[in-house]
Parts: sequence; C-alpha cells; structure tokens
Amino acid sequence: MTIAAVLFDVDGVLLDSTAAHRSVWTTWSLARGLDPEVVWNLTFGRRPEDTVKDAAAHLDPVVERLVLDQLLVREKNGFPPVEGAAGLLEALSGSPWAIVTSGDRASVHERFAAADLPLPDVQIYGSDVEHAKPAPDCFSLAASRLGIEPSACLVVEDAPAGISAAVAAGCIVVGLTTTHPEEALRHAHIRAASLAEVRRLLIAEGLLFGA
Repeated sequence: MTIAAVLFDVDGVLLDSTAAHRSVWTTWSLARGLDPEVVWNLTFGRRPEDTVKDAAAHLDPVVERLVLDQLLVREKNGFPPVEGAAGLLEALSGSPWAIVTSGDRASVHERFAAADLPLPDVQIYGSDVEHAKPAPDCFSLAASRLGIEPSACLVVEDAPAGISAAVAAGCIVVGLTTTHPEEALRHAHIRAASLAEVRRLLIAEGLLFGA
C-alpha cells in the first residue's frame, strides 16, 4: 500500500473521552427513562443527534443535542490525550493529515488546546456532511480537501461505525483497540493496540522518519 496522508478520528483515537462521554450518556439516558447500556452501544463514532434518533425516536434530536452539549460542558477536564498522540502529531507536522470526527468544531478546538495537541489545516466535523458516519462522506471530503485519493489515505479509527465509513470511502483503515475489542473492528484492514504501533507503521511506509 502507498500512504500519502493520515486521517484521524478524535474520540478514542487522539483524546481519551470514554469516561466523560459515558457519564454524559448515562445521565441523559436515566433522565429519559432509557437503558444506559443500550444507548451507550449506539454512541460510538456517531453524531449525538443520530444516536438520539435511534435510541429515542419520540424525542427531538435537535433539542436533545443541546441538552447533551450542556452535560458535556461539565466534563471539560475529562478529555486527556491518548498516550502517544502528542508525539505522533508532532512527527506528522510536515506531512498531510486531518481529523475526521462526528463532534463539533468548538468543542474539539477547546479540548485540543487543553490537551496541548496541534490542529491540522483540514478538519471535518459532523456538521460538515449531510450523512455522517457510518456513511463515507466525511472521509471522502477530507481526502478531497487534502487533494489526495482516498486509497492513499490511512484512517485511524476506534469505532465500528467509523471503520465502516472509512472502508466505504476506499481508505486504508487501522482499527485502534482503545474502546473496542479486535473482533468488533474486524472490517479494518489492520488492527493496532496503540498509537505507538500506528507510528511504527507510518515509519515503515515512509511517511514518518525515525524510530
């Protein structure tokens, strides 16, 4: 394979947001009379409003998204960087890379600043596409803005919905086992347990130099 760019999901890949999001979705689910475990399993890699549509079709997803955003504000210190994220992004500073997330721009900017992580020129958010993950649109848009064919983009994803989206877009996909077991990421072309493994892969493919 030939890799010319790297596209990163954010939550579970660059930011360790599992505990914060779990707290928010549990609080929301209990307040709405829903099973937190059922709702939680619908959240990964998806826009909050899309999860609401599936979990509680009788509720207004726009209204509930505002509620969820307010709950997330309380978790402002709950988004530390994933181990190895800072070093990997610094090493990529001279190479094309992007973030592709179902989150929103303002929150991601705030959390990257708090985690002291750099932001790339190309950033794709859930609001930038009509059809979010697991649809391929977000990754296709990122590749287009980078001016690189999707087949030359390596996607790093932790969620099945994101992996499905990236595969459908024609990208090479690494399933990062930070939030799901390997079996759940079986549609990824490669599986990795850490960003250190991703870094070694990029070195082997010539996109990064060093040890």
